[in-house]
Amino acid sequence: MKRVGITGGIGCGKSTVVAEFVRRGVHAFVADDVAAAYYDNPAFLAEVRRLLGDEVFRADGSVDKRRIAGIVFADSRKLHGLNNLVHPRVMADFDAFCSKHSAEPYVLFESAILYDYGFNAFMDKVVCVYLDLHERIERLQKRDGVGVEQLMARVANQMPAEEMMRRADYVILNYEGNPRQRQVAVIDKLLRQ
Repeated sequence: MKRVGITGGIGCGKSTVVAEFVRRGVHAFVADDVAAAYYDNPAFLAEVRRLLGDEVFRADGSVDKRRIAGIVFADSRKLHGLNNLVHPRVMADFDAFCSKHSAEPYVLFESAILYDYGFNAFMDKVVCVYLDLHERIERLQKRDGVGVEQLMARVANQMPAEEMMRRADYVILNYEGNPRQRQVAVIDKLLRQ
């Protein structure tokens, strides 16, 4: 079974492309969704508290992810510490996911930070979903209702989309009117060989 990473810059439409692969019967591991579930785990929360302090917790004991983002994106040591809590768990969960689907020709591992944190080293192939920055910003403004400055700060924390595209084995150009289904079908066929 092949492990296939799927990545791309924020707002490029990775989720839509992953959904198209899933429609074709491919199993997908979405790293952000898996990591989000850790914040419901008391043992994980205790580690977050040790790393970032009480200030990232609300009065009801839940985590304020905006506070976490404000802290870790301003302090690279704390970002590194949080990544050290999350990423080994994600990879262990992905290994278990792969074991569960070992009879399949391939599975997907979707992550916007595939290259940033070296997850690509664990993949047999990588697919990059590409959309130019201007269109991504427009999509994100509509989707999230966030200003351009905030969006550009998020973009600045990721590898440039053009670099992801250069490193990838396959690229899906995710523009409106571009035949996304056909691009996915071609890559799916190649990956099944």
